[in-house]
Amino acid sequence: MSGERFVVHLPVVAEDLSGALRFARAITRALGFLADVDRAETTVSEEDAQGVRHRVFCDRLLGGRRRCPRPADHDGPCD
Repeated sequence: MSGERFVVHLPVVAEDLSGALRFARAITRALGFLADVDRAETTVSEEDAQGVRHRVFCDRLLGGRRRCPRPADHDGPCD
């Protein structure tokens, strides 16, 4: 196996940012059984501003090398 890695970009259209975030969470959770899905790096961007990305999940590292599963910018402590 070479050291190359590839990222899959799957365009999905949503009416607004909150809808896109919900859709991204659902897709990520549905594919969560796959070891190569990096849930913490899931982002959403506007079609004409793809360089501006919105995180879908909180990125805080917790004990046991796991990350908080809650939405980005959530209220309260991480789980």
